[in-house]
Amino acid sequence: MQITLSDVRVDGRREPMLEPVDLAWSTGECVLVTGEPGHGHTALALVATGRLDPSAGEVRIVPAHAPSRRGGQPARGTAASLRAVTAVVDVPGVSEPDDALTVADVVAEGLALAGRRSLRRDVTRWLAEHSLTADRGRRLDQVPGVVRTALLAALAAEDPDVRFLVLTLPDRHGGEPSGWWEVAQSLAGAGYGVLVQCTRASARDLGADLPPARGGSLHEPPVVALRARPAPPPAPPVAAAPVRTDDDPQEDR
Repeated sequence: MQITLSDVRVDGRREPMLEPVDLAWSTGECVLVTGEPGHGHTALALVATGRLDPSAGEVRIVPAHAPSRRGGQPARGTAASLRAVTAVVDVPGVSEPDDALTVADVVAEGLALAGRRSLRRDVTRWLAEHSLTADRGRRLDQVPGVVRTALLAALAAEDPDVRFLVLTLPDRHGGEPSGWWEVAQSLAGAGYGVLVQCTRASARDLGADLPPARGGSLHEPPVVALRARPAPPPAPPVAAAPVRTDDDPQEDR
């Protein structure tokens, strides 16, 4: 699947929320876009996922209608189709969870939003599967930034209909950019289309060769800094059946 933005602009009441931008990314691909905070990150995340209508330009998804893995009817219309197959992760003021919640509370809420069962034992199992049992009672603002990003992205991916994830400014929580970039690439290797938004400083730390900033607009749109299409994880080895030799003991002697 692919999402494409063509000359998309979002207007605000007094000034643009997002200047015209072109962008495309596909499932299995990890795309890093960069710009300073206030340069349209939130607007880009929302308009690219059908949660905000563009003022100009076009957002397309191919194929236009994907069958629902939850067993329901496929969404109709571009915006509805985009919302059905995308998740916005930790967008400031939109999808970021309350920092005062415990990790267990965040997991319970995330599983419920993904249409999964979220009883205490389900939360316990999920935490164990993601090596987070020791963090169960910690407040979200007490966990390292990369753990927060990995936790929230994994919960968003629990929705069986989601094929695309948008991670907004994970660098605002601190830590090395290589940590959350590795999380994003792991998700892309698993088949998701991942759009990561970060500051120019973080992009440079990841090795991006950025051109000088264009113009002096406060709302200059984020620009693509890196693209990657990670290889899928190797399949687990299949244990070979033991080979009997003439020296093996015979069970039925």
